[in-house]
Amino acid sequence: MIKSIICEMTGIKYPIIQGGMAWIADSSLAAAVSNAGGLGIIAAANAPVDYIRDEIRKTQKLTDKPFGVNIMLLSDNAEEVAKMVCEEGVKVVTTGAGNPGKYIEMWKEHDIKVIPVVASVALAKRMERSGVDAVIAEGCESGGHVGELTTMTLVPQVVDAVNIPVIAAGGVGDGRGIAAALMLGAVGVQVGTRFLVANECTVHEKYKEKVIKAKDIDSVVTGRPTGHPVRVLRNKLTRKFQILEKEGAAAEKFEELGRGALPKAVKEGDTDNGSVMAGQIAGLVCKTQSCEEIIKEMFSEAENLLSTKILV
Repeated sequence: MIKSIICEMTGIKYPIIQGGMAWIADSSLAAAVSNAGGLGIIAAANAPVDYIRDEIRKTQKLTDKPFGVNIMLLSDNAEEVAKMVCEEGVKVVTTGAGNPGKYIEMWKEHDIKVIPVVASVALAKRMERSGVDAVIAEGCESGGHVGELTTMTLVPQVVDAVNIPVIAAGGVGDGRGIAAALMLGAVGVQVGTRFLVANECTVHEKYKEKVIKAKDIDSVVTGRPTGHPVRVLRNKLTRKFQILEKEGAAAEKFEELGRGALPKAVKEGDTDNGSVMAGQIAGLVCKTQSCEEIIKEMFSEAENLLSTKILV
């Protein structure tokens, strides 16, 4: 069985972290992933602190396995959430959209492992100096907010640049992705898109259907002019974003168009006018399964690949 330092660090069976997908990664999904041997993650995003606290407590009732919380550091309530995870006994925090440096001492005092998402070598080095435990090197193939480098190019460069464990994210959807990530020097993977269609994922069924029906070229990056590009599946909304880009519209126009678009897709199932965040690997995702089935299948495939001798 594939084991790595990330398993020892976080107390999980398989070296796989579920992505902290805003409006999607709740107690149902996090608990199911953790019960299946991975590290389930609750996404704090911009949700009210009391809601996040409630999701943490729900997860604690659903699993006795380790799980974490993803904190978006640009959120207005990031500081409140940073303190609250200490109060609630959360053991792992993943972060995005900012530098967690000012919270690390507090989290360390509460024995919390800190694993930020990074999109460049420079940011990975900065996080290492801040005292984080590991980093998630996320390539632009991933769904949601993205950087510029691909997973294939980013991961090995980050691995060479830091002395802490590196987890690969972006474009990992099966055992081949896991095997490739390990060959690039990663000690594990973070997976989001594959878990979108998990039985325990509470997104609207129409959202799941759109992911399953997606082809290889069905994702697009929108919002580049704002400085916060997002990868989503093509629909009426993305076409409107593309028109704004051609017109050279101001950032406010993009923000106005995108306001409330994610929950519209996630909760209401409006996959035409909502933001259907998913990675490029969506074209590979073709069936719904339980989180346990997903994780076992992925790692069985990876183990078979890594144990096979390739003759050139």
